[in-house]
Amino acid sequence: MKLNFIKYIPLLGLLPLAACDDYLDKTPDNRVIISTSEQMRQLMINAYSTTNYTPICELGTDNIIDNNSPDNTGNRYNLTYDSPADLEAYSWEDIVSDIQQDSPSAVWSDCYHAIAVCNNVLDAAERLEAEGRGDEVSAIKGEALISRAYHHFILTNIFALHYAGPELSKQIPSIPYMYEIEDKVMVDYPREDLASVYSKIEADIEAGLPLINDAIYDVPKYHFNRKAANAFAARFYLYKRDYEKADYHATQALGGATGNPAGMMRTIWSKTFTTSDAQVYAYCSAEEQSNLLLLPTVSKWHRKRGQRFSINRDAANATIYGSGPTWSRYSFHPCYSGKLYLRSSQDYGLFTMKAGEIFEYTDKVAGIGYCHIIRSEFTAEEAILTRAEARLYMAAAGVASRSGQVYTIDDAIADLSIWDKSRQNIPVPMTFPELTKELIINFYQTRDPGYGIVKPLHIDEVNPSDTYALTPAIEPFIQCALHFRRIETIEDGLRWFDIKRYGIEIEHKIGKDRVETLTLNDPRRALQIPTDVLSAGFEPNIRVIPLPEGSTTLAPVKPILK
Repeated sequence: MKLNFIKYIPLLGLLPLAACDDYLDKTPDNRVIISTSEQMRQLMINAYSTTNYTPICELGTDNIIDNNSPDNTGNRYNLTYDSPADLEAYSWEDIVSDIQQDSPSAVWSDCYHAIAVCNNVLDAAERLEAEGRGDEVSAIKGEALISRAYHHFILTNIFALHYAGPELSKQIPSIPYMYEIEDKVMVDYPREDLASVYSKIEADIEAGLPLINDAIYDVPKYHFNRKAANAFAARFYLYKRDYEKADYHATQALGGATGNPAGMMRTIWSKTFTTSDAQVYAYCSAEEQSNLLLLPTVSKWHRKRGQRFSINRDAANATIYGSGPTWSRYSFHPCYSGKLYLRSSQDYGLFTMKAGEIFEYTDKVAGIGYCHIIRSEFTAEEAILTRAEARLYMAAAGVASRSGQVYTIDDAIADLSIWDKSRQNIPVPMTFPELTKELIINFYQTRDPGYGIVKPLHIDEVNPSDTYALTPAIEPFIQCALHFRRIETIEDGLRWFDIKRYGIEIEHKIGKDRVETLTLNDPRRALQIPTDVLSAGFEPNIRVIPLPEGSTTLAPVKPILK
């Protein structure tokens, strides 16, 4: 592969301009050599992607419907979309119509740019360590390792199939893991297998996490602070199905063994706001206790939703506008009262405060500028739901935690209840029942709420484990955890990863009479490599399997690494 967009990292503003006599001492490719820990710290500001991966992921999920398809009464609309790329993403086609913001190309290039910054910082750390200055740079090195791991994690979960265990993943093509600083414009990189990439992500996490020190940050929540780094580790191990480590790191993200997870939940549901902007700022505030890592992005997602593609019909009924085990008497969760927005008409769909736009004017007279969305990339709510899911599997398998505790289903329900109760703190006093085994079984197994809340789960087929299995005893509780995750992470794009790791099959109605089904082994679960990267010679994902002779039905299979 030719990563011709990673040439060098300019370090503008870190050093004073050189005098004419120093001209011959300059490096030939215009790079500035990092020589102090402060320069490293300043450079790490650029070690985070500013591209929002929500659009290319969320549009492929069951959280979104096409308003131009007929509803149950045959009614349909003739609404426009923001970009033809939105239709491609919703249809699970190769996204080729856009290479700007919110596109696969932007995600790819911005993640690798962040990785390149991390590698420059790590190279500087190695040199300063050799000079005996390791203590100065230890925490910055830790942040760079975690950020490098995180951006590779995002890339591989978007552009590869889901992790399938240490052996089967050797047959799944992934992305290059970048360690080196390049001084050449055109460099070929081999495509690595998924097992290798996951192993390298884990190595960076294990090396970086002990080094993180929150004291070096002016605003810790805009960096991989200790809680955010542990929340990332918890998500990584959850996806890998290493539930003992997922449980441990989620606990650390929630304050450790003596922490108070309930006190870290979002309090926004109890507040009323006079403007939508106030809601948006409150949700993505660094003062909000739930937010562990905030990532500013340049994104038009706020303008894409609520038009042709939106949270509507079954997608709404299965998430923010549907019932749940402790709010089954209501048609939607009361916490969302006053905190949902409409686009043109309620019939067109809803959207939430969490992905609201913050506009940066470059010319107020002309009314032009940049659309920003602040991602709450890691939150206490996701961490508590990650821990609940991990503890369910550990309880079923009888696997003890690092502290030696053997969990029960009740321990996992206690975590689910923390999330549930946090959303019951609303302005209008209402009575909710306690979340219990009986309520969960009744809602997710006995009664089946419909709307696609409960779907068959195939995690043991996607990522088989010798230790853990999705047993009938824990399945209704896993369904509950996934339902809560779906509500919590709506409009974040994370539902796409849950669909992949559980092998959930979904259907998209497209326009008047087209229907596409994403099957268990569908290779379209891996997005196509960006077109500009393919044009440089990178191997594409196999997303359409040729029809066997005489057959009229596609039979997708997992692509095998060559």
